[in-house]
Amino acid sequence: MMIEHNNILHRAHKKPIVYDVYFTETQKPKPIVIFCHGYKGFKDWGAWHLVAEAFAKAGFFFIKFNFSYNGGTVDEPIDFPDLEAFAQNNYTKELDDLEYVIDYVATTKRYVQEAEVKNISLIGHSRGGGIALIKAEENDKIKKVVTWAGVSDYKVRFKEGSNEFKEWKEKGVKYVENGRTKQQMPHYFQFYTNFKENEERLTIKRAVEQLEIPQLIVHGGNDSTVSAAEAKNLHQWSPESTLKIIEDANHVFGTKHPWEKGGLPSPMQEVVNFTIDFLK
Repeated sequence: MMIEHNNILHRAHKKPIVYDVYFTETQKPKPIVIFCHGYKGFKDWGAWHLVAEAFAKAGFFFIKFNFSYNGGTVDEPIDFPDLEAFAQNNYTKELDDLEYVIDYVATTKRYVQEAEVKNISLIGHSRGGGIALIKAEENDKIKKVVTWAGVSDYKVRFKEGSNEFKEWKEKGVKYVENGRTKQQMPHYFQFYTNFKENEERLTIKRAVEQLEIPQLIVHGGNDSTVSAAEAKNLHQWSPESTLKIIEDANHVFGTKHPWEKGGLPSPMQEVVNFTIDFLK
């Protein structure tokens, strides 16, 4: 298996994107899968490397990357050494990053013998699921889209009108504790104003209702972070989609960070197997 870790996409006047590639060398183009991590996530979180290996073994060209404002850096792509960047992140920046990754893999000569550039699918976890759905509706290079524990509504998460929201607006910044690293992770109020300025584009329901490609929705029945009701919303808006609820699974399908075991837990393995079957 060929694994390229921490490759860097340099961009004029924009932050670079760090990405990994997994594939089995066959000298034949393989369907491309691009994976989008979620909120407080990164490409090296938990068992994502084992997920990538499973897709490569199944005959896919698999890419995972860090959103450029996720809080990681080129030198330290794991965790959140750059909280200032984290504070400046927003949904449109993530959509721009994903667009750049799609364009790069579709046009680069670097992988021309191994990557089937006319067959690109997206997978998004959690918040990254919304990004994947919006981009799939925008970009006609995308042939299939998959969400794992994906969100169905960004707006509701701002809790407009709440005391917490009013305080955020007044102070211009709010902090969310990272339960694992114990960092106080800042969000500038620009995150909300950027959403309002682009609300139609960032409405997941609008994007899903207009999707004309195959869509798979996978969710854990015991997800306490993003309710399975959101998966059912996505399925309702796109009745042709495929919905798979894994009853006892949590938000990360039994994985955690760091993941030090040699194999995937059974819920995540089920997600991977079902997704591979869908994409094939």
